[in-house]
Amino acid sequence: MANHCNGNSDHSESFVKIPPIKFTKLFINGKFVDSISGKTFETVDPRTGEVITRVSEGNGEDIDLAVKAARHAFDHGPWPRLSGSERGRIMMKFADLIEENIEEIAALDTINGGKLFALCKVMDVPSAAKTLRYYAGAADKIHGTVLKLAKGLQGYTLREPIGVVGHIIPWNFPTIMFFMKVGPALAAGCTMVIKPAEQTPLSALYYAHLAKLAGIPDGVLNVVNGFGSTAGAAISSHMDIEKVSFTGSTEVGRKIMIAAAASNLKPVSLELGGKSPLLIFDDADIDEAADIAFRGIFFNKGEICVASSRVYVQEGIYEKIVKKLVEKANAWVVGDPFDPRVHQGPQTDKKQFEKILSYIEHGKREGATLLTGGKQLGQKGYYIEPTIFADVKVDFLTNSGET
Repeated sequence: MANHCNGNSDHSESFVKIPPIKFTKLFINGKFVDSISGKTFETVDPRTGEVITRVSEGNGEDIDLAVKAARHAFDHGPWPRLSGSERGRIMMKFADLIEENIEEIAALDTINGGKLFALCKVMDVPSAAKTLRYYAGAADKIHGTVLKLAKGLQGYTLREPIGVVGHIIPWNFPTIMFFMKVGPALAAGCTMVIKPAEQTPLSALYYAHLAKLAGIPDGVLNVVNGFGSTAGAAISSHMDIEKVSFTGSTEVGRKIMIAAAASNLKPVSLELGGKSPLLIFDDADIDEAADIAFRGIFFNKGEICVASSRVYVQEGIYEKIVKKLVEKANAWVVGDPFDPRVHQGPQTDKKQFEKILSYIEHGKREGATLLTGGKQLGQKGYYIEPTIFADVKVDFLTNSGET
């Protein structure tokens, strides 16, 4: 059985001072504003299942307002007309501000998404700054091509910003994915409307605040909190959005493609989930292979699109690998993600928590062998023991369904 550390919010204060929540509204045209409907929704701390705060709930009307701001900023504002080096300079300032606020941003992703505070400080948030700097450096290196044509003619290609883009961010890496999408769009000179995952909106709103401080003009970067079925659907089908980028489930990706095609045939970039297999053969180093297999699924509490959630091991080393994996699971510390001793925090939200527990029950009913784990840890919060099944058949839900 995995070790468990206390996950209550009072206990966290002994490790780090949790900052107050500063931004809960929509960010449109350079200002934090209430939603048109006045509606709000709860954002929950997965360590306890308790409400952190309420954030404004945007819908189609708010998306439309944000798109109008982005459209005006693109058609008439300075951002697409700045030189690439000037856009890059402002993006560099944005990156500097992120680094100056690492502690606060990391704490937001920890209380909102259950991510390990220490890992956010050394990986997620610094990665955001590095991504911005990478694309800032690319902003003045957008080149076309000169082509030699027939009869002494020459042609050339010119790369231009596509216009207003919509970004729909997942909940498992709210910081990293925010800048994987926003970075190149800013560098190209695009303006944008961003919908963070409804589970993890807090860091996105903080980044909107920093964008304003960095000097990104009003209307260029807009953040609309909301749900996929309303705000996300409005982005996908909006006639004045020229491109959509989405990271999330295959099911929702299909819906976005359909909406994009049915509206203005906007191009769509999709990064979707799956059930990634890991193959281990007899000539592998046992310790290294077991470590890769274990971290491949339990890193970020398994909430990663490329998690190696299926492991196929050749017969000659099968028993040794299984033994190693069970030992690692039993030594894995689950608990308060602010605690530096902890390896795994809570699942991001109640829905994901219940989905994983339902898959575990499916595995038991289908006849797979539960080697370790399989239960909730603690009395509150969304903690689950590291769980390993053996004897899983190809048609079992635990082998085919993405958790």
